[in-house]
Amino acid sequence: MRIPIYQVDAFSSEVFSGNPAAVCVLDAWIDDRLLQSIAAENNLSETAFLVQTGSGFDLRWFTPVTEVALCGHATLASAFVLFTSRNWPADTVTFHTRKSGELSVTRQGDLLVMDFPARPASPLPLPAGLAEALRFTPERVFASAEDLLVVLESESAVRAVQPDFAALQRIECRGVIVTARGDRSDFVSRFFAPRFGVPEDPVTGSAHCVLTPYWATVLGKTSLHAFQVSQRGGELFCSTSGDRVIISGKAAAYLEGTIML
Repeated sequence: MRIPIYQVDAFSSEVFSGNPAAVCVLDAWIDDRLLQSIAAENNLSETAFLVQTGSGFDLRWFTPVTEVALCGHATLASAFVLFTSRNWPADTVTFHTRKSGELSVTRQGDLLVMDFPARPASPLPLPAGLAEALRFTPERVFASAEDLLVVLESESAVRAVQPDFAALQRIECRGVIVTARGDRSDFVSRFFAPRFGVPEDPVTGSAHCVLTPYWATVLGKTSLHAFQVSQRGGELFCSTSGDRVIISGKAAAYLEGTIML
């Protein structure tokens, strides 16, 4: 079996920054255990698997340890591969997912514009163990569909967070988003998901399904400029649209090859 594989740095215009994702193009679905083994071998925060259908592509995402319900950067990377390497003829590609409905990505110049579901957050009492895991006591905590949102006072505070990943792994959530107003952008964030095999994700599109409606309400604006201030870093352009969010970014190709099984 030979499977085309691409590696793309998402939410960046150049390699060695943004969030690297693997994209594997399949003729038909293979056994889930093999999908998980490929993702573990790639050892990136997500590997996307695509199978073409009549109206677009079925899309699934795997971390090194599990399948996830929604992933932004690997969706952006998948669309980038289809537009630049697989001769997709239109400016929009539609993805059918198992747990997040229909997603679309549109090419607008060098930007890729994703239409994703909004995941608004609600205030939450401080969960047991979170202060110990983050190594500080957060004043504002919110819960979304899968993640916890922790709001801090400054960008420098977000950059300074050094979680206890073993303790964070015991918190009942997919991941923890920490965020604050940005010094050079509307907001900044970081994302930690050790339970899903990703101690810190470099740039997390799905977290912005939570961040965008939150900061749109706080700042009183519908279009937002964001940075994820991980070591690699990434830039996102976000807006609200009813119960959807529009998340845009750039991408850069790093690798193209073949998996041989």
